[in-house]
Amino acid sequence: MSLQKVFESEFSKPTVFLDRNKIMPHYTPQNLPFREEQTGAISRIVAVTLRGQRPDNLFIYGKPGTGKTSSTRHVMDELGTFAGTKDLKIRHVYINCRTHNKKYKVLLKALHQLFPNEPDKAFQGYSAAYLYEKLVSFVRDSETHLILVLDELDKVRDLDELIYSMTRSNDELTKGGISVIGISNNLLFKDALDPRTKSSLCQQEMIFPPYNAEQLRTILEQRVQEAFIPNGVDPGAIALSSAIAAQESGDARTAIKLLLRAGELADDAHLERVTDAHVKAARTSVEQEIILEHITVLPEHEKLVLYTIAHLTLNKKPFQKLSGEKVEGVLYSGEVYEEYEKVAKKFNFSDPVSARWYREYINQLEMYGLIVTTASGPGVKGQTRFIKLKVDAQKIKEVLEKEFAG
Repeated sequence: MSLQKVFESEFSKPTVFLDRNKIMPHYTPQNLPFREEQTGAISRIVAVTLRGQRPDNLFIYGKPGTGKTSSTRHVMDELGTFAGTKDLKIRHVYINCRTHNKKYKVLLKALHQLFPNEPDKAFQGYSAAYLYEKLVSFVRDSETHLILVLDELDKVRDLDELIYSMTRSNDELTKGGISVIGISNNLLFKDALDPRTKSSLCQQEMIFPPYNAEQLRTILEQRVQEAFIPNGVDPGAIALSSAIAAQESGDARTAIKLLLRAGELADDAHLERVTDAHVKAARTSVEQEIILEHITVLPEHEKLVLYTIAHLTLNKKPFQKLSGEKVEGVLYSGEVYEEYEKVAKKFNFSDPVSARWYREYINQLEMYGLIVTTASGPGVKGQTRFIKLKVDAQKIKEVLEKEFAG
């Protein structure tokens, strides 16, 4: 079959989708159900700019898929629209720090957004100090209130330097100001900041809770109306998608991806309606995809701990209790920490974290459902904690080795 015939076939075939883009995870709807309290709180914090005041820095935490980014971007877009009607000098820039993971890259991205008419290479080749001065000069000369929205903030490798310079920049400004809204999946990242940096912060904090099954169902029903043809999705498919996502993590993206993949399966079968059977068929691939997404957004040393667990799981012989019973895939907490210290050096990471931080990372990995821990119990000499990986060790190892190499 010629390519033209392939394209003609794809173009003319029936589909359950009305607007596929609106069931994609990156789509931000105008209405954000069950986040009214959070968007209201963010709005009140940034609204002081309307009176010519600099807002507090804000740190927003929560698991992936809890609406942190969508809510923040929605508020900032609405603030920009309102400020425009009042001719107020308020600007914001959104930066994904997973892509722009150094202070230099963050400053460069911010300047590209603030000077859209300048060519892409206008600021490249200059030092971070020059870019910082250019940013501060923009705020000073235009007397603008600038809000930097830094998504996945904890991915910035020189985070201390970035945060400290941004917060201290206001000492140089008599009018206007620079504030930071930091978004992170990691509740603990701020604890690792240098005391000097933390002392310079004047911040508020907010936690986005996971969605429950009923909330996810409402969110999906809204998306279905926008994304699928009338009666294109069986109510049972919506109920099952929301129940699976609630059970796994309370992650709206999981629920949305389940319906997206289920819709694609229905299209492949030339059917006019998505059923719960399509959702069940889509579950394995979506869960694997979500797990790998969660892994790639973990803090660097948390990734190292997870990699160490996967490595040991693949290479360690079955554990034998005093009774002679053999147990596969079970690791001692202490041996994981010892191996993690070696792995950190192998991949040229910074000094390994302390045992206390290691325990916090283990708790975080368990909260994400990537591992399970149990007390050693009877049949084991001494008291320790056992660790068992809940996901595919080989896949984890391959994904993280690519990350470390990059």
